[in-house]
Amino acid sequence: MDNVQWTPLFCLFVAWGVVTAALLVFALYRWGLSVREDDQLFIAPGEEHIAADQRVMFQKIAKTTVPIVTLAVLSGLLLIASVGLWLYQGFKSF
Repeated sequence: MDNVQWTPLFCLFVAWGVVTAALLVFALYRWGLSVREDDQLFIAPGEEHIAADQRVMFQKIAKTTVPIVTLAVLSGLLLIASVGLWLYQGFKSF
């Protein structure tokens, strides 16, 4: 890693990669939770614990919404900034 030049463009692409990887982890976690969630539950009176488990699952899924949206917006902004800087440097040397 000694020969890597840490230019602003390279730093932006690294930051974009890290943020996008975190976004992917959160999205996969949410998907894993939603696979276990049922749309409708038909339970007997003695199986109320199943409904409680589904409520907890729904709360966990709801908690992932804000981080996913935040990371998606940040990833998009970093990508736009990276491409913009890349184009600027290209036109500047043209």
